[in-house]
Amino acid sequence: MILSRRRSRGWTNWSGTVRCEPSHCAHPVTVEQIQAEVLRTAEEGQRLRVIGSGHSFSPLCWTDENHLALDRFTGIESTDFERKRVWVRAGTRLGRLVEHLADRGLALATVPSHRGITLGGALATGTHGSGAHLGNLAAQVTGLRLICADGAVRTVSSDQDPDLFHAAAVSLGALGVITHAELQCVDDHRLAVTCEAMTLAEMLERLDQLQRDHRHCEFLWFVHTDTVVLRRFDVTDALPTLLAPVKHVLRRGAHALMFRGMAETTRRLPALTGAFDRLTARMIHGCTDVLHARDVDSDLWCGRFQQLEYALPATDLAPVLRALAMLIKALGIRVHFPLQVRFVAADAHWLSPHYARNSACVAVPAYPDMRFDDYFAPIAELFERHDGRPHWGMIHELSAEQLRSLYPRFDDFRALRRRCDPRGVFLNPYLATLFDERLR
Repeated sequence: MILSRRRSRGWTNWSGTVRCEPSHCAHPVTVEQIQAEVLRTAEEGQRLRVIGSGHSFSPLCWTDENHLALDRFTGIESTDFERKRVWVRAGTRLGRLVEHLADRGLALATVPSHRGITLGGALATGTHGSGAHLGNLAAQVTGLRLICADGAVRTVSSDQDPDLFHAAAVSLGALGVITHAELQCVDDHRLAVTCEAMTLAEMLERLDQLQRDHRHCEFLWFVHTDTVVLRRFDVTDALPTLLAPVKHVLRRGAHALMFRGMAETTRRLPALTGAFDRLTARMIHGCTDVLHARDVDSDLWCGRFQQLEYALPATDLAPVLRALAMLIKALGIRVHFPLQVRFVAADAHWLSPHYARNSACVAVPAYPDMRFDDYFAPIAELFERHDGRPHWGMIHELSAEQLRSLYPRFDDFRALRRRCDPRGVFLNPYLATLFDERLR
């Protein structure tokens, strides 16, 4: 089969905040075609970045040379029903993956909230769902296949080349092209999805108990009020009603449109922000749905936005949120979106924001056309004072020196990257700065 490679018409990320004009974009359908494109790029002394759905807000995929899109390299290749494991092609969108697994009687233990992203992109950036006892998506990976700069296909796991495995599981695309991931699954199941409102103080007081009692917990904080909306997801034997999926989709859509309307209005009339926060918080709680796991979609946002997110030590969440409330009030910041707080268990992957510690992840969204420096910068500074680690797909300005202090295996990753890709085939200017490397 002939490799589809065409001159690029330009590329932009989902939020419209990153744009580039690569010289070519290849769309391989086989491993051999991916190998050929990597070797061509290396032999011509050029660089290559893999693109997925474009949902990263940071310039991970920016290049003026070569893009490689895995949108034609998708699907589940094999299933081990006895061990409940599947090998999946990296271009597969998470929404399709969830459906394919359900057809096999399987599910993921936790799924990131946005299902339009690709498996490869979600792994590369350490993307996660929520559950104090559940890791991010990469924590469910038991094996990886990647193509290195020399064109070699490497299969790695915690038993087979464990250093490369733990480096590649969350690698920002800097070690090679991840072509496949083996995922540890669970039996397909149903979830009871419940929303309830409470004060921030009550939320923080009950947090430990809530995390013990419920499989998944997350909450939205309407920062100009003292109100949070808790969302919890629990495995249940109850059967969903016939209309439950429809009700869930309609309710989710109504909530998303409500957030959008609130944000649009308060952006133009900032004085109404507090009133809209209070109104919206009262309107979205007090519901319970029973759904098949495949039908649960926890993505609440409607429309495009940009976002900052840091993974904080879970024990620091309460003082950080209290300080954040005082900071927003002191600076007079008008926040158009609620803040989202999720929880992720520790893992062993070198560049995972959750490496060796349990995390509370605080996401701060804003409009793409909003002047966000004055908003994001002081909040990021607060998070960084508490050893917050940035989500790799989100906005941050940390240097290699700062990252080194946050990630104990940061220099180990840099050394391994040089061995795997000494000429920097998979680097771009952003990654070169991030890893304190010189582009050759």
